[in-house]
Amino acid sequence: MTNRYDFKTIESKWQQRWEQEKAYTVCEDPDREKYYVLEMFPYPSGRIHMGHVRNYSIGDVIARYKRMRGYNVIHPMGWDAFGLPAENAAMKRGIHPASWTYDNIDYMRDQLKAMGLSYDWDREIATCNPKYYRWEQLIFLQMLEKGLVYRKETTVNWCDDCKTVLAREQVIDGARCDQQVIPKTMHGWFFKITDYAEELLQDLDKLTGWPEKVVTMQRNWIGKSQGLACDFQVEDGKEKVTIFTTRPDTIFGVTFMSLAVEHPLIDQLIKGREQENKVRSFIEKTLIEKQRASADQEPEKHGVFTGSYCINPYNGERVPIYVANFVLMEYGTGAVMAVPAHDQRDFEFAVKYKLPIRPVVQPQGTELHATTMETASEEPGILIDSGEFTGMASAEAKQRIVEQATAKGFGKAHITYRLRDWGISRQRYWGAPIPIIYCEKCGAQPVPEDQLPVVLPGADTPDSAHAPLHKQENFYTTTCPKCGAVARRETDTMDTFVESSWYFARYTSPRNEQAPLDKKAAAYWLSVDQYIGGVEHAILHLLYSRFFTRVLRDLGYLEIDEPFTNLLTQGMVIKDGAKMSKSKGNVVDPSELIEKYGADTTRLFSLFAAPPERDLEWNAQGVDGSSRFLNRVYRLIHQHLDCFTADIHSDFSSLEGVNIQLYRKTHQTIARVTDSIENNFHFNTAISAVMELINLISTLSADDPKNILEPAVVKEALETTVQLLYPMVPHFCGEMWEVTGHDTVLDHMAWPEVNIEAAKEEEVTIVIQVNGKVRSRIQAAADIDNQQIEEMALADERTNQFLQGKKPKKVIVVKGKLVNIVI
Repeated sequence: MTNRYDFKTIESKWQQRWEQEKAYTVCEDPDREKYYVLEMFPYPSGRIHMGHVRNYSIGDVIARYKRMRGYNVIHPMGWDAFGLPAENAAMKRGIHPASWTYDNIDYMRDQLKAMGLSYDWDREIATCNPKYYRWEQLIFLQMLEKGLVYRKETTVNWCDDCKTVLAREQVIDGARCDQQVIPKTMHGWFFKITDYAEELLQDLDKLTGWPEKVVTMQRNWIGKSQGLACDFQVEDGKEKVTIFTTRPDTIFGVTFMSLAVEHPLIDQLIKGREQENKVRSFIEKTLIEKQRASADQEPEKHGVFTGSYCINPYNGERVPIYVANFVLMEYGTGAVMAVPAHDQRDFEFAVKYKLPIRPVVQPQGTELHATTMETASEEPGILIDSGEFTGMASAEAKQRIVEQATAKGFGKAHITYRLRDWGISRQRYWGAPIPIIYCEKCGAQPVPEDQLPVVLPGADTPDSAHAPLHKQENFYTTTCPKCGAVARRETDTMDTFVESSWYFARYTSPRNEQAPLDKKAAAYWLSVDQYIGGVEHAILHLLYSRFFTRVLRDLGYLEIDEPFTNLLTQGMVIKDGAKMSKSKGNVVDPSELIEKYGADTTRLFSLFAAPPERDLEWNAQGVDGSSRFLNRVYRLIHQHLDCFTADIHSDFSSLEGVNIQLYRKTHQTIARVTDSIENNFHFNTAISAVMELINLISTLSADDPKNILEPAVVKEALETTVQLLYPMVPHFCGEMWEVTGHDTVLDHMAWPEVNIEAAKEEEVTIVIQVNGKVRSRIQAAADIDNQQIEEMALADERTNQFLQGKKPKKVIVVKGKLVNIVI
């Protein structure tokens, strides 16, 4: 026997066996409980990174563990393959995006297989395959028929270098590449996610298996607000400025109006006025700044007077109308009644532009004066200077003020959402074509279902051109499906978020050629029991997936409301104080680690170094330590091979001395590992528990020769070690299981059962405190009751030295742990 195991030979052997035997291919089985574990599928960039290793190792441990617990486990893998990065990378290399993408998929698939991940590769999908996006196009058309898709003109983030619209989340410091984005008005297609806003919000309460921070982020993104929608008549005009406010109790404190720079009334408000050019310049400058600001960046407040006024319907006052850079068109109505005394942004703006500040709500115990206010007062209180509502509390005043608006016809109670409809149009080549045809006579027409998929031109001939679709006449020239006249295809492609919003459902029937989903298969497998991925996808990907699940439900494909029952957001991999990335030059190549240490060591390190939800700090010594541990287990097993012919003990009560000690530790380890996986996937503490067991086996094997270990006890301890480690290091444990004479592979072995009685400690150490300070320790039976513990503590000789004959005022007992005597 060598001192180190041959990981290259062992890992190659088991990977080949798993592939040849299709060990992880599954199908529906109504007699078995299913378990669906899924990691967010990768973009095929060319190489996996340590973040992938960690993410996929976590998922694989769960999949293997659940198989051993008897579940019918589906664990698929595929590729989020469309998108601008692939197109740009291909252009730089002078090749077709399809060639670039599929070559990367082939390479990355081999890397994932080299990690020993237990995927059902028969379910593999690539979203750039027409067999996938064919069904996406059909779903688009069915959504169009149900009124969930529409086309409109809008202002978008346009990258002049990438020649496409960018989602706000794709813009970092104002840029996607080296080019700053600019605002641009154009037509685009939208999904009506707002139709599901209330359901998406309410059902967040059902997501008890999601991290609370993710649920909060989704709730804030949807952003439900209840309040008053109210019209302010424009002075000397027919137009009305409609505002929405959650604080109608402050409406008598309005001293100016703020409009978003995109507000459609601005042109009419400034036309022919001396402020017109100044306002237009301000709008142009602000739009560019907004495109270049990060989503969470609060701009310095600027504005400009339009020259127009509107009338407050409650008190008849003239209110100057400003255009302000901090007002969002996408929230409420794009017009804000400004109450500087009771809103901090309005307060700062008013101070800057020397506008009036008028307190109209006095918080309890406070007396506000405009001349002495240093910040806005945003608390509710009692109304002052508010006409007939003066003296009312805020809660009552809100209701009464809304009632008056409704009665007089200038406003009403209203609910609004921050959530806006999802713009899916992109203007590049490498994406799923939108299946619409434009006819001068018939207008926009859906592509007939029997003509789907609308395939990207040249995708099956990688050497052909791949210009954006609006530059490919052979693609966009077609005939109208209604009248037969010459027509033009839609040349926009879909946002890649569309593909990733339903892929988890397609995995349930990836080869179905009759429909997007097999309803029976989807009903068996969905929803996903455990979803795993980075917190950077906490808003849009997860929100869009929740939306798409409801759409597929309402189209009759699914029976579920939510796609993911449980969500685990794993932390990043950190090196030299920063997230691993090529730009920072701190990347560790997993392939090099696998080549040097093996896949199992690489997996073990990524699982042991930190709990999954925490960031993992790269530590080369940690990798060495994981390798040493596996080799230690390897040597220990080979040193005790003769034990594996023994029969397992059925009655632990006959054991004594070191044998009962090891037997008890074995079952305590089963309990700890099971608990660590079941409760919070803290694989680090699970591995630590196994390490403690290995330490004890080594110690008892090497200590006093009088301590004779029974072969059956050693056998159970080592077999348990291999079973418990198998989900983490499957090649190594598969080999050790076989070496020790087992014919059945570990995938088909049940998870070890804990003997609860054996796992109990015979004695525990009780800490004794006097007035909160530790004064003594005593040994007691593990099942001793509180009264007996108290009696033992008060009788303890060392404790009595500190009591000095005084009678205790109180004795506090924490069973099995602590006695605190108060004197």
